[in-house]
Amino acid sequence: MTYLVFFCGHAGTGKTTLARCMLKPLMQASGSPFCLLDKDTLYGHTGAAMMRALTGDPHDRDSPLFLQHLRDPEYRGLVDTARDNLALGVSVLAVAPLSREVRERRLFDREWLGVGMDVEIRVVWVQTREDVARKRIAARGDPADAYKLAHWHAYRQRRFTWTELTDSQRDGVVLFDNTAPDAAGYDMLLQQLVEPHRA
Repeated sequence: MTYLVFFCGHAGTGKTTLARCMLKPLMQASGSPFCLLDKDTLYGHTGAAMMRALTGDPHDRDSPLFLQHLRDPEYRGLVDTARDNLALGVSVLAVAPLSREVRERRLFDREWLGVGMDVEIRVVWVQTREDVARKRIAARGDPADAYKLAHWHAYRQRRFTWTELTDSQRDGVVLFDNTAPDAAGYDMLLQQLVEPHRA
């Protein structure tokens, strides 16, 4: 059995840090080898080169131009890379915002993902308070966040809270509050990821 686990959420929620923390426990608990696929690692340099060529700003990751022309191809590449690893028997922990895909339920769409019924799909929505997220974004000093911070009011319109999702959008999604996680929270998350799904 292989697993396709998505850690999704808005910027500054700590998705990558959480994924790195959970990777080894996931391998031990599931008995499956895992690879970590972080969208920013996979496509950060490519996106920077493209935006430098188009706009002169290699750090632009939030302008309308980026969102309209580069966002979806990057996500498609992430999903395709995950599929190739799964076909080789390697489970995947994929990290990316994927907010639109969560709302549209694409992460449970096996045809869109290109995976069969032999793959266990898990989707985790990682959240934190907006003020905490903004402080984390500012503190990490990533130039790619400059547009986001300078246009926070516009950016925050794309952010939504867990309670704003409908019951059908939340169905099957694991919520993890990463504002101040503790060992008990990590243990519960691990259990939710590896336990068999209800029929």
